[in-house]
Amino acid sequence: QVQLVESGGGLVQAGGSLRLSCAASGGTFSDYAMGWFRQAPGKEREFVAAISWSGGSTYYADSAKGRFTISRDNAKNMVYLQMNSLKPEDTAVYYCAANPAAPDYWGQGTQVTVSS
Repeated sequence: QVQLVESGGGLVQAGGSLRLSCAASGGTFSDYAMGWFRQAPGKEREFVAAISWSGGSTYYADSAKGRFTISRDNAKNMVYLQMNSLKPEDTAVYYCAANPAAPDYWGQGTQVTVSS
């Protein structure tokens, strides 16, 4: 059983940056690809970014390409999402997930609010 805890959300102005963190425990972190998803009010949860178990491959939704960067530190059991050039439409609850192709485990989410 893997537990995931996100942090780093907050309120930021458009054009600003945030770095989200996800701390994993309770399993072998390096066994899992990891991903970030988000859910805006009234919308379905959507994929944002993913990273392979080694960190050697990354994948992004079109909305995140060029602005967001996913990374991981297997020694610390951490995964990160650096978000730059934030837009109001990035406002959502951001979730960390293990095995993002078919998520096995989710965190509780962290709120990101981008003001215009």
